[in-house]
Amino acid sequence: MTTDLETETEPKGALTIRTLAMPADTNPAGDIFGGWVMSQMDIAGAIAAVEHAKGRVATVAVEAMSFIAPVKIGDVLCVYTSVDRIGTTSITIAIEAWIRRNRIEDRVKVTSGRFVYVALGDDGKKRVIPY
Repeated sequence: MTTDLETETEPKGALTIRTLAMPADTNPAGDIFGGWVMSQMDIAGAIAAVEHAKGRVATVAVEAMSFIAPVKIGDVLCVYTSVDRIGTTSITIAIEAWIRRNRIEDRVKVTSGRFVYVALGDDGKKRVIPY
C-alpha cells in the first residue's frame, strides 16, 4: 500500500533554504540528527513568516512533524515553505524538507511539518500582522 507521502514527486511551496548535511550533524548510526533537520525547517519557516508578517517573529509551536526518510551525509537538504494560515498575531507555515542524494539524484521528501510563529513588536510583545 502506498501513501500520499510516498507518491509525492514535487515539493509544495517556495524553495527557502538549501544546505549540505555534514558529518558533524550525524548520530552514531551515521544518519543526520532529526533535530538538525527540524532546526533547518524552523529557520526556513521563520524566513517565510518574517516576509509575510513584515517584521520580527518567534516560533511558538510545531503543530505537526513527520519524519519520512533519513538524511545522510552529503545530502543537499532543500526546505520549501508556504503560508498555511494567517491569524491576528500568528502565522502558520507549512514546511517540507526534500533531499538530493549525492547532490545529483531526483528529490526525495524526507520531512514535513507545520510551524506556528507569533509576530513581535520592538518591545518583544505580540503585535498584529498587517494585511
